[in-house]
Amino acid sequence: MNQQQLSAFIWSVADLLRGDYKQADYGKVILPFTVLRRLDCVLEPTKEAVLAEHAAKTAQGMNPEPFLLRKAGQTFYNVSKLDMRKLMGDQDNIAQNLFAYIQAFSPDVRDIFERFEFSTQVDRLAKAGLLYQVTEKFARIDLHPGKVDNHQMGLIFEELIRKFSELSNETAGEHFTPREVIRLMVTGKIDLQQRADVEAA
Repeated sequence: MNQQQLSAFIWSVADLLRGDYKQADYGKVILPFTVLRRLDCVLEPTKEAVLAEHAAKTAQGMNPEPFLLRKAGQTFYNVSKLDMRKLMGDQDNIAQNLFAYIQAFSPDVRDIFERFEFSTQVDRLAKAGLLYQVTEKFARIDLHPGKVDNHQMGLIFEELIRKFSELSNETAGEHFTPREVIRLMVTGKIDLQQRADVEAA
């Protein structure tokens, strides 16, 4: 898929939300799910190695974090046996398992999802009977860096933010723009301090 096709596919999630969400609130679901799927794909190649390292270092009573970062080859990691595709195997417990998956990320990533108020949207989607459908739709997107490079992913994310800003009649300054997430999409690195620097400029 090219950038336009990917954006259109992600935007099609809005069809599921129509009726339960106002247009101005679509971004509260689509943006964090896009980030989650991207991180899910980025960590996929090292998943088993990270899990094995986590078990080994925990058993030795050591702080596993530096070892997990090295194994993941990223500035973040996840120690859950779940991924987005495995979440599809248990429809009855999708909300509980999704929460557990998010909590298994390294602290900096958890902070990003807290900024998104993702738990609120998960609860809302679950109550509307939409959580499984939305998660399944994103689980089918291949956002692996080998398919969608960091620059392209950054452009896609910026385009989605622009669309949601237009729908909610907000200016760029009024709209919640998680710049640290965009930087993550473009460079593969998380820098939570950068958001304040960018928005203050």
